[in-house]
This record gives sequence, C-alpha cells and structure tokens, in this order.
Amino acid sequence: MKKTKTQHQRIVDLVMLALLTALTAVLGALGSAIPIGATTLNLALVPVIIGAALYGYLGGAWLGGVSGVIILVSGQAAPFMLLHVAGTIITVMVKGILSGLCAGLAYKALKKINKYLAIFACAAVCPIVNTGVFLFGCLTFFKDSIFAGADASGMSVFGFLIVFYVGFNFLFELLTNLVLAPAVHRIITIWYKEKH
Repeated sequence: MKKTKTQHQRIVDLVMLALLTALTAVLGALGSAIPIGATTLNLALVPVIIGAALYGYLGGAWLGGVSGVIILVSGQAAPFMLLHVAGTIITVMVKGILSGLCAGLAYKALKKINKYLAIFACAAVCPIVNTGVFLFGCLTFFKDSIFAGADASGMSVFGFLIVFYVGFNFLFELLTNLVLAPAVHRIITIWYKEKH
C-alpha cells in the first residue's frame, strides 16, 4: 500500500524545494566570480543533487534547469554566446536539466539497494552528465573554434577540450559533490526525521 503525503508534508516539501531553488540560484551566480579557463566553477550542482535525491528526477531536472538559467543570465556563458547564441542556450539548458534528471534516476535506481551508495552515485552522475553534455555541445555548436584552438595549441581536439574547457573544473565539481552532497543530504534527512 502506497503512503500518501499529508498536507503538512507537501508544504514542507514545497518549502524545501523553494529553498533549494534559491540556493541553486545563489551558488550559480557566485560561480560566475570564479573563472577557470573558459568555464567557471559550478557550485550549484550540490543543491541540484540534494533535490534530485529528495524529490526525484523531476525535482533534479527543475533545479538543473534553474542552474542553466542562472548560467545564462549571469554572463557565465557570454564567450560562447558570441560564437553561437542558440547553441549556447541549448547546451547550457540541456546540460543543466539532464544532469539533475539523470542524478535523480541514479538515486532512484540504487536507493532500495543502499541509500549511501545511491547518494554517492547521484553526486557522481550529476557532474559527469553535466560535463559530458557540455563537451557534446562544444563539438556540436563550436566545432570550428575548438578545432582552431586545438591546431593553434598543437594539441588534439580531445586534449584541447580537456585542458582548456574541462580539466580542473570537472575534478573540482566531482570532488565537491562527492564530499558535500552526501553530507548535506544526511543532515537534511536526520533533521526531517527528528521533526516528524
């Protein structure tokens, strides 16, 4: 028999999702202050992961979409906008939405096996999908610039993308998410159990 949520639980969920939305926006905007090469650090993935674990893949997709909007309006994607406006918007929004959606699906798939494994998988999947879609978008919409940069640097296209577009940023996001997201998720679930 499936348990139905009480009105109080639905209100708490709505408030928590609103708080995670605000936190995603604030951390996304702060990320624009920390440029790393051609990209910036995306601290907003932590609340996306928390939301995906707590509220499922739709909650994750929503928060990932919010993160994408913040990246676009904060100017973090401005260098790419100069090259291809539609390609930039598509890449940024798809990578945000899919990273939250896939993180939520990973959590859902593993939570019955082990909740700790599920949150760590969720924390890893989010930046992997985010970075993967970003790389795919770069090769799809900014191919000429990527190839020109690779030729000028004497590197392979893959090496150029890793060194100048992904490298440290991806490692920072992955490690930050693997440390912070499970810890914050645990604190929230303990708090929620104590209150109810």
